[in-house]
Amino acid sequence: MENRSNFGSKLGVILASAGSAVGLGNVWRFPTEVGNNGGAAFILIYLLCVVFVGVPVMVSEFLIGRHTHANTISAYQKLAPGTWWRYEGVAGVFIAFLILSYYVVISGWTLYYFVLSLTGYFAQGKDYVACFSSFVSHPVQPIVYAAIFMLMTHLVISKGVESGIERFSKVMMPMLLFIIGILVVCSFGMPGASDGLSFLLRPDFSKVTTNVVLSAMGQAFFSLSLAMGCLCTYASYFGSDTRLVKTAFSVSAIDTVVAILSGFIIFPAVFSVADVEVNAGPGLVFITLPNVFYLAFSHMPVVGYVFSGLFYVLLLLAALTSAMSLHESVTAYVHESMHLSRRRSAALVSVSCMLLGVGCSLSFGPWSDYTVFGMTMFDLFDFVASKIIMPLGGIVICLFVGWKLDRKLVRDELTNGGTLRFRFFRFYLFLVRWAVPLAIALIFIHELLG
Repeated sequence: MENRSNFGSKLGVILASAGSAVGLGNVWRFPTEVGNNGGAAFILIYLLCVVFVGVPVMVSEFLIGRHTHANTISAYQKLAPGTWWRYEGVAGVFIAFLILSYYVVISGWTLYYFVLSLTGYFAQGKDYVACFSSFVSHPVQPIVYAAIFMLMTHLVISKGVESGIERFSKVMMPMLLFIIGILVVCSFGMPGASDGLSFLLRPDFSKVTTNVVLSAMGQAFFSLSLAMGCLCTYASYFGSDTRLVKTAFSVSAIDTVVAILSGFIIFPAVFSVADVEVNAGPGLVFITLPNVFYLAFSHMPVVGYVFSGLFYVLLLLAALTSAMSLHESVTAYVHESMHLSRRRSAALVSVSCMLLGVGCSLSFGPWSDYTVFGMTMFDLFDFVASKIIMPLGGIVICLFVGWKLDRKLVRDELTNGGTLRFRFFRFYLFLVRWAVPLAIALIFIHELLG
């Protein structure tokens, strides 16, 4: 087989890995979690969870990928041949495939709303509930937009690691951060900015309960794209001089900054308009915020036109960078295990995921009555991936690195063969052996019972 590609620069490593972590959940889930769970108190808990839960798992995935320079499934087979540990690699690729199949549907919605923003739709005062319901339940329209989004993702992945993923990440991630900066400045100029920021940042420790702590851990775990095979796959393209711990902290920092700044964008806008509820999930982005854009900028429609357009560009970029990492996780396996060309491998993954995506899209419309365990196809995929396989996968990753891998191998990877100092090695081992698996287990139980 041809020599394996690598990222061409340290900046490419950080931006591509950060792009994998930054996604739609940063924009529509994190701000709502903060607002509903004690404001700054939740942010403080979240930061602790990122450092003591998220980063150790990310480092563990990085060292597995970088040491083996192989796709996720082959990585575990190389490190533990003939054992059941290899099924963790299978689970990682399977999760990426499953998530991409329904993630592309939501991303298609984002693309559609970006097109609406270009037409000035949000400056006209519409029934946004009816607009959203009509679009997602349509048997054809959302599938077309999902297919266009999948094609965009496919074109990047088919170009390879350095010419595709790295090059586009170097363009899209700075663009995403630049747009966030513009939107934050615009939001700070709104009449309700001070109230919105107070709501977001005022610590309310009376709301801090066990559930809030578990929610913060869950948000940290899922926001960083852990246990999806994405980070392990990207790390397989790292050079031997890549500092794994430093990269993990850099990626986590970028992901957290994007999430917090998203709150700085959303809450000042929402508090500029009376009688608007902040709800979680798609309703926030596709129903609440279009109404906010119309009401907040009704007296200056040109500003509202630009603001809404930039906001949906932001969403589209976040969706695209995450979709790229999901796609690459599966494509790398197909390319290396089935010995197909990268273009054919990418095409096979794109078509297969899109076929499942059609079913996920139709589950909001014509197929909404077809359920398994009371869940539509879309909800079933999301439940299996995010609430069962991902947390279990996170536990297995920690146990694998903490107990199965040779201690010298782990130390060598974290210190780049002894050329770097890592004073917290024993603490890291304690975290991945005991603390993090227990924390993820609590998240797992909380999510299932919730």
